[in-house]
Amino acid sequence: MPIEATVTLTRKDISGVGRDRIRLLQAVAREGSITAGAKAAGLSYKAAWDALDAMTNVFGRPLLETRTGGKSGGGAVLTPTGVRVIEAFGRLEAEMARVFRSLEPDLAGTGISPINLVSGFFMKTSARNALRGAITDIKSDTLSAEIAVAVSTDTTIYALLTSESVRSLGLVVGRDVIVLIKAPFVLISPGSEAPLVSARNCVRGVVRRSDVSAVNAEIVLDIGGGKTLAASITARSAEDMKLSPGDPACALFDAAHVIVAID
Repeated sequence: MPIEATVTLTRKDISGVGRDRIRLLQAVAREGSITAGAKAAGLSYKAAWDALDAMTNVFGRPLLETRTGGKSGGGAVLTPTGVRVIEAFGRLEAEMARVFRSLEPDLAGTGISPINLVSGFFMKTSARNALRGAITDIKSDTLSAEIAVAVSTDTTIYALLTSESVRSLGLVVGRDVIVLIKAPFVLISPGSEAPLVSARNCVRGVVRRSDVSAVNAEIVLDIGGGKTLAASITARSAEDMKLSPGDPACALFDAAHVIVAID
């Protein structure tokens, strides 16, 4: 399968700029207005404005010049900065794709793709748990969507997202994603059978280690496929459960506490 590269540019805590937003910028420039450009890009007027504002924040200067009123009505045109950003973004993606293709022979037989490699090098997150997997199912309505992600042969993690997030991230069945779960959101139940609770996710595993301090404890489960899942619980709870390496246990957490990230 031919390798393509896509880039997301961010600035501190400001929302990123990726291919979808560059395409929106191109559509607005081509159509001559934000309203028409948003429609061509499949976005609402508000979503388009939010995306354009985010791009302005990232680059520190306007990429579009808007005009209101006048004999011919309002419109929007690219600023010189906007023209250069689109051109540079295209060159950057093409160059990254070339680099990825050059890495393929070195990674042959490892099960690691060039894209996975780069993501592993550069992704930073405060979430204790970051697990790569593939989307196996999406159930959605007008507002919400449940995403099923297989992170190993025996383990599927469910995430509850907005339908808008599914569209904006381009989530489809078969796409590789990374699920993020903060350790304090994970509850631990001893044994291989989970209790009847409302938590959507019940991940079975065996205790790999239990690190107990004066106040808190970290329980790390081996969930198969070489992957682990960590939970941060109170030291008192850990002492009461008396979990030791090799003991079966279940990790429980809500689908709403799962964040889905893409490369």
